[in-house]
Amino acid sequence: YLNSSQLSHGGRALGSGNALLNGTKADLQAAKRLAKRLYNLDGFRRSDVTPQLSGSNEFSRMVADEYLSYFDFRGLSIDRALRAFLKEFALIGETQERERVLCHFSKRFLQCNPDTTDEDSIHTLTCAVMLLNTDLHGPNIGKRMSCSQFIANLEGLNGGKDYHREQLKALYSSIKNDKLQWTIDEEDLKKSMSELADGRTDSASHTLKRAAIGERSLGGVALQADAQLYKEGFLVRKVHADPDGKKTPRGKRGWRSFYAVLKGLVLHMQKGEQGSEEDLRNAVSVHHSLAMRAADYSKRDNVFYLRTADWRVFLLQAPSAEHMQSWITRINVVAAMFSAPPFPAAIGSQKRFSRPLLPGSPSALTQEEQVKSHEIRFRAVCSELGDQTPTSPDCKAKGRELEEQRLRLEYLEFEQTRYGTYAMLLRAKLSGPAPDQDPDLGAFEARLLEEPGLQRARSSPTLPQDSGSSLGCTGRQKSHKQRSSRRGQAAATGGQA
Repeated sequence: YLNSSQLSHGGRALGSGNALLNGTKADLQAAKRLAKRLYNLDGFRRSDVTPQLSGSNEFSRMVADEYLSYFDFRGLSIDRALRAFLKEFALIGETQERERVLCHFSKRFLQCNPDTTDEDSIHTLTCAVMLLNTDLHGPNIGKRMSCSQFIANLEGLNGGKDYHREQLKALYSSIKNDKLQWTIDEEDLKKSMSELADGRTDSASHTLKRAAIGERSLGGVALQADAQLYKEGFLVRKVHADPDGKKTPRGKRGWRSFYAVLKGLVLHMQKGEQGSEEDLRNAVSVHHSLAMRAADYSKRDNVFYLRTADWRVFLLQAPSAEHMQSWITRINVVAAMFSAPPFPAAIGSQKRFSRPLLPGSPSALTQEEQVKSHEIRFRAVCSELGDQTPTSPDCKAKGRELEEQRLRLEYLEFEQTRYGTYAMLLRAKLSGPAPDQDPDLGAFEARLLEEPGLQRARSSPTLPQDSGSSLGCTGRQKSHKQRSSRRGQAAATGGQA
C-alpha cells in the first residue's frame, strides 16, 4: 500500500512514469481508486484524508468529488449532514485547507438537495455553523453568541435574501445542545496518552491532555496552567460597550478594581492576586482585540480602551502612564502573535453589512507567516476602503443604506488600524535579536522604549519598505491611511493619536 507521504502531491505516486496529466481518463480512474481507499481507510488513517481532499490541483479536486460521492445527504439538514461527514475523518490542517474541504461538502450537499438553494449560500451557512460550534463550545472567554446574533450575522447572505428564520433557529438549537464532534485517530490518542504517562511537557502533549480531560468550555484556556504569563498588575475597569458595540446600560458602567493577569490569549480580571473560578466570568479573550490610549477621555488619567473581537469596549485605568503604555503594548503584541486568520467566507450577494466572525483558537501559523498574514489583511482592508464611495447628499438615499455604509466604513477603518498595528509590532519584534528568547516580551518592550526611531520608522500601519510601494494604500485610501496611521501609532506605543 502507498502511505500518505507518497500521495502528498496530489497522487503522483499512482501514475506510471511521468506525473499524471490532468483531466485524462487515467487520472479519473486513479482518483476513484484513491477516494475509495480513503473512504474505507484502506492503508490510510483518518488524519490522512484532509490532506488528500484539500489540495488546490485538479487531481485533488477529482479525489474530493469521488470521495464525497460516498455520502448521501438527501433530505438532511446542514447540521445532520455535517455530523455524518465529520465522523468519517479528521478535519485538520490550516484554515484554507479545511475551507476547501467544506467547499466540497457544500457542492455535494447541493447535488443531494438540488431544490435547496445555491452552492454559495450553502457554503456560507456551513461556515456559519462551524463558527457557531466554535463560539458555543470552544475555549473562548466571554459572552457566547445568542440565537438572535447568529440570525443577524446571516442576514442577506442567502443569495441576497435571508435564510428562513425557523431554519436558523433549529440549527442554533441543534449546535447548542449537541456540539459537532471531530473524529480522531485511535493511534494518535494512544500516543498522546503515552506522552502524558511519560510526563512530557511539550505543547502538543498539553494540548492533547486538555482534549482528553474533556474540553470544558473554559478548561482549555482560562485554566491552562502552562500558558505564558505576559503581564500582571492592578487595573480599574469600566464596561463601556457590550457586544456589537451597543452602549452598556448606565447601571452597569461603574468602575471596579481588579488584579489583571494577561496569560496566553486571556486577560483575567481577578478580585485578588489569587484567582478563583468565579473570576472567570470577568475574563476577557484578547484574540483580534486592540488596545489604545483613550485620548478623548479626560475624567481619569492613564486610561486606555480595549476593543475585543465581538466589539465590546472596556475602559481600563493603569496606576501610571508607564504601566498604561506597557499594558497597551503587551496586549497588542499578544493579539498580533496569536490571532488566527479570519475564516474565509463564501462569495455571495451581501446587501446588509455584518462583521465576520473571528476564530478564537490560537493561530497555527509561524510568526513569520503570521506577520505576512496581517500584512495581506491590511492591504485588503486598504483596498476596500479605497473602493468606498463617499455618500452624497442624495435625498433618495434610504436611511438604512446610509447606516449600512457608516457601519462598514467604521469597521474597515478599525480593521485597518488593527492589522496595521499587528503587522508593525510583530515585524518589529521579529527584526530584533533572538525574538524566540523573549517569552514574556520584556526585552521587546524595553527595546521599543530605548529606540524611539524604531517606533517612528513603523509609526504608520503601512507595510515595510521592502514589501514594495505597490502594496501600500493609494488614491482615496490616503486620508483613511493617515487617520489609521495616527491611531496605529497610539495603539502601538500608548501615545496620543
